Amino acid sequence: MVYQFRVTAQNFICALTSLLLCALAIEPALAQYPDHPIKVIVPFAPGGGTDLVARTLGVAMAEDLRQAIVIDNKPGGSTIIGTDALAKSPADGYTLVVATLAHAVNPSLKAKLPYSQDKDFAPVILVGVSPNVVVVSADSPYKTFVDFLAAAKANPGKLSYASQGGGTSAHLAGELFNSMAGTKLTHIPYKGAGPALTDVIGGQVDVMFATASAVGSLVDAGKLRALAVTTPTRSPTAQLSKLPTVAESGVPGYSAGSWYGYFAPAGTPTDVINKLNASIKKSAQSSAFKSRVEGEGLVIKTGTPEEFGKFVKAEELRWRAVIKNANIAPE
Repeated sequence: MVYQFRVTAQNFICALTSLLLCALAIEPALAQYPDHPIKVIVPFAPGGGTDLVARTLGVAMAEDLRQAIVIDNKPGGSTIIGTDALAKSPADGYTLVVATLAHAVNPSLKAKLPYSQDKDFAPVILVGVSPNVVVVSADSPYKTFVDFLAAAKANPGKLSYASQGGGTSAHLAGELFNSMAGTKLTHIPYKGAGPALTDVIGGQVDVMFATASAVGSLVDAGKLRALAVTTPTRSPTAQLSKLPTVAESGVPGYSAGSWYGYFAPAGTPTDVINKLNASIKKSAQSSAFKSRVEGEGLVIKTGTPEEFGKFVKAEELRWRAVIKNANIAPE
């Protein structure tokens, strides 16, 4: 009987050891993650605000994760080309995409998407939000946003606003303004922010609800006059802090703006998502990142993956209503 007990104990120990070894071998890649470079898809051409956020954050992330962060620019299709590339990538944490407002509005603006908005993406983190800035030519008769609002109400259909294209943040901010202020600004779309702002500077178009990153240097150079920001509260950044909000200047409740966040493919392990979330959150608080994006008007607002998922869904629903009210037909 004693001999039998010893054999059973030995068998138990062997079995327990085997189980532990199996447990350690179940997800070896996860235990070592990341063990090779991480690719971050930027669904825009190099040089814009999204590219700046990805590259600046990538430097800090690489130091934190001890792996290279490779930026892969895939512009086109209102960010759909780059976003679709992420949807078709392995769910292993080695491919991410930097999403913007376009991610939330594309389901309402496009008749068909090559991916499932609800099933193909795992939220990682919101990085921050940035106001649009209402700008006019330096020679414009409108010295304040109150001046512009009064003129827009008094001249329905006679004032125009530019955007860098249909469905962009500048376009939707203008349509939201029309809806909430009871005005009828005429939308003039351009192929990019550069030509749109050139015509605002020249006075061919009256106003633009432009991204902060696009107009900062032009305002500093005296070519544009900034009238207001589109976020609910004033911007804490030095460059924009003195500007009033649209909401406090005659359109209560008005809120529009740009944002940046990271998605991974659906099915990416939760532990990997959490590790990426922690790394991006830490990197966004680095002095290098903060100093680099302050001029872009970006307000850092990081949180959990779940919070980012809820934020994007709320944005999708909010802008869907604006698009419907403005009778913007899906392409």
